[in-house]
Amino acid sequence: MAGSKTWFEEFLEKETAWSRTESFPVKASLTERLLTREAECKKLHPNPADEFCDPAIGPNYEIIADYERQYRQVESTNQYYYEGEPLSVERLYPDGYRILNGHHRWAAAVRMGKKTIPIRIVNIMHEADVKKILEQSSHSRRAAIDLDEVILSTGENGPQEKELAFPWDIRYELRLRSGVPVLFRFLMENSYDIWLYSAQYYSFDTLQEFFRKYHVEVTGLVCRKSRRSGEGSVGLERMIMEKYDYTVHIDNEAVVQIRPAQKEFREIELKADPDGWSRAVIEAVTTIEKESAKADKP
Repeated sequence: MAGSKTWFEEFLEKETAWSRTESFPVKASLTERLLTREAECKKLHPNPADEFCDPAIGPNYEIIADYERQYRQVESTNQYYYEGEPLSVERLYPDGYRILNGHHRWAAAVRMGKKTIPIRIVNIMHEADVKKILEQSSHSRRAAIDLDEVILSTGENGPQEKELAFPWDIRYELRLRSGVPVLFRFLMENSYDIWLYSAQYYSFDTLQEFFRKYHVEVTGLVCRKSRRSGEGSVGLERMIMEKYDYTVHIDNEAVVQIRPAQKEFREIELKADPDGWSRAVIEAVTTIEKESAKADKP
């Protein structure tokens, strides 16, 4: 009959409703995050804020079919299961996990009747976490920096910071760009809150621990994944911006200061080679502060 739903569409609708009305995210313990590498498909639930669950957009069944072909290919070679990137998930109350990234892989596994699928549990920041941080902060200035392309070593943005000693080099797989600890220390000493932005999902508590090994602190992490709810990156960014008198955006090529109340915009291009990037950023921020102080004088 035209317009009738498939069993998977009905299943997705039911799962989305349950996830929206009968569960909420909670923090997973360090032990659970370290030891859990797979989960039963029936304990994974879709994220109602994701476009995958939006009836107007919905799943891309071509992508799902492609994953199903990959799964069948794996089975034909007698492997245990598809060993691609694990699904990023967060712990749910009362039970199970909410999918953050990997809905189509999960859908393929469910449609094929698979029992388990690889996962990676993360504790992401939600609106309540951000509100608490902002309420506790006494700073009026923010540094906003991309974690993936600017702070972490990409192999193309210059030398790396010295690797952590064993066993921390195994515990944390991230590698810092050279000069980042010195830059962060400068920002901290000059009363900046440091907000990082990422296109990936990280556990913020783990990220904090990682930076503390380099004797610096970060204030918060906002994920730029596309989400439709108020907890998406746009809603969180607006909340954060309203807290601070001004923001300096730091990237690989420039430092930009924005002061909304004064309707001011300042930009300093970074002309140093990658080896001198952090020093150039510190000099640019210092210049911007001096220019702002001069402009504020009556």
